[in-house]
Amino acid sequence: MSTESLVSRAKAICVQNGARFTAIREKVFRLMAENQGGQGAYDLLEQLKQSEPAAKPATIYRALEFLTEQGFIHKIESSNAFMLCHHFEKHHPAQLLICEVCGNVTELHSSALQTEFSRQAALQGFDIHHQTIEARGKCRNCREN
Repeated sequence: MSTESLVSRAKAICVQNGARFTAIREKVFRLMAENQGGQGAYDLLEQLKQSEPAAKPATIYRALEFLTEQGFIHKIESSNAFMLCHHFEKHHPAQLLICEVCGNVTELHSSALQTEFSRQAALQGFDIHHQTIEARGKCRNCREN
């Protein structure tokens, strides 16, 4: 999917949610859309500084917080990185396969896994507010090379 298409979809969701998709937020979103896999906040900050030289760490963290809240990106907890979600119209739990060799991140959508995880949590009396399941290993390309 093209970056322009993703930006258009994100803008429409922000209008629907009454949220402001500011120029900085859009630039960070575009940076996320143009790169594969997880990206750290400081890597994004360095890229953002090419068009916004006055950008500070707080600038990128505020943008990432907004993008996460809107469901546009997922945080990869184990590496403190962020990745774009290409189907952000509906908030959903994240199930991520993370390649330890090339850094590629694949997002899965297993309703069976989600259902069982939620069932187990409920049996423990636990109310899930946010969920990211991460698995680390080697992707197909790295295993074959």
